[in-house]
Amino acid sequence: MGKLIRGAGVVIEWKQGGNQHKEEDVASLEHKKILIIGGSSGIGYATAAGALAQGAKVTIASRSEEKLRAAKALLGSRAETRQLDVSTDAAVEAFFGEAPAYDHIVVSGAVFKFGTVRDQNIDDAYAAMNVKFWGAYRVARNARVAPGGSFVFVSGFLSRRPKPNMVLVGAINAALETLAQGLALEMAPLRFNVVSPGIIDTPTRAAMPAEARKTMLENVAKSLPVKRVGQAEDCAEQILLMLRNTFMTGSVVYVDGGGLLV
Repeated sequence: MGKLIRGAGVVIEWKQGGNQHKEEDVASLEHKKILIIGGSSGIGYATAAGALAQGAKVTIASRSEEKLRAAKALLGSRAETRQLDVSTDAAVEAFFGEAPAYDHIVVSGAVFKFGTVRDQNIDDAYAAMNVKFWGAYRVARNARVAPGGSFVFVSGFLSRRPKPNMVLVGAINAALETLAQGLALEMAPLRFNVVSPGIIDTPTRAAMPAEARKTMLENVAKSLPVKRVGQAEDCAEQILLMLRNTFMTGSVVYVDGGGLLV
């Protein structure tokens, strides 16, 4: 008896009882409907571009209509855009009440203001938790996903490597990772996975003064085993793999250049 082995984006052929068999790999993203929340910039945008290159039907969602227009201008006419604010129950319920069933959903992006626990404005702390953790919770609760589909959340390696002035960020990331693992059991066979980035050079750092940003990234690169900081595409590649790999669920993968080792 032949053995069937699935691989991303390939056609598998094998022999059984003298007969030739062929099966299309179910993990291909071609023609799959993929929703990327936070897809107008950074890791979400890179994931959208990668998914489109693999033949997927991509919808990017964001709070900012302006960012959505700019992203669509770059991604082209094949990308659809929809405005979505994940910070309220009503907005998420209305969005998915009108939306089709997606094959895969990626939840990326967050709003943070860094500071110590004692100094940070409590409203800012609530807002950060509401968007990144409760936003993902609301999406998982309301979205319709086709059989064989999956979710990928984007957290961050501070869940494993807490730092002063970023305590809340690390706690939210850890909660998000645990949420995904619990949902992988509760909503099985839907798959839930998490990509946890390290220091990534994305537009979220554009608010820093240019020289300070350059110095910070250079110092980080020197400290990492790979001797460079991450790019959005590094994380997007892992996200797309998680969408395709039907044997992955409940996994947290750190894309951090070895940051957890040093």
